[in-house]
Amino acid sequence: MELYSRMMEEITLYTGLSPTAFFTIAALMVVVYRTVCGMFVAPEDFNKPPTITASASATNINISNNSFGNLNFNDSTNEKPVHLGDVTEQQLRAYDGSDPNKPILMAIKGQVYDVSTSKMFYGPGGSYAMFAGREASRALALLSFKPQDINGNLEGLDASELEILQDWEDKFEEKYVKVGQLVPEPMRTENTQSGDKFKES
Repeated sequence: MELYSRMMEEITLYTGLSPTAFFTIAALMVVVYRTVCGMFVAPEDFNKPPTITASASATNINISNNSFGNLNFNDSTNEKPVHLGDVTEQQLRAYDGSDPNKPILMAIKGQVYDVSTSKMFYGPGGSYAMFAGREASRALALLSFKPQDINGNLEGLDASELEILQDWEDKFEEKYVKVGQLVPEPMRTENTQSGDKFKES
């Protein structure tokens, strides 16, 4: 009992607080510390792949590191990238993120990549959504968001712009799966009323 009394006197002497106030403040500090620490992810856990339990996968819950742990219910994005092979620019436009049952695709220098894992950037409302379903080489090289630059025309680009495009391509090859390549639209021939043939692309 003497030790307890002595400790209470020392707390009052050193802190100027009553023992009740001291222990209340100490308890609040522990609660605040644990709460703040719980808001952050340990560095070693930050880049770990998401773990999905059997019950989570049964209810179609997708936990994504890229969305910082946000839960996406009924996310039906294909887990495996779809391999398209040869695809035209017109066919590529169907993969712009507007259909949640299709992957989000984008082309650079004629190569088509599945960018579905970065839906927050390339999906609807994302900062790069205008590139989804498109060949965006020129826009990336020019660092442009202008609609007229979202195409694969590399004519007139200087060496520094081509270097920027190469950096983008290297990042895409490293981060995303290549699922196909762009091919020109097929040429069709049709008969006119006069019997002459013309080509339509």
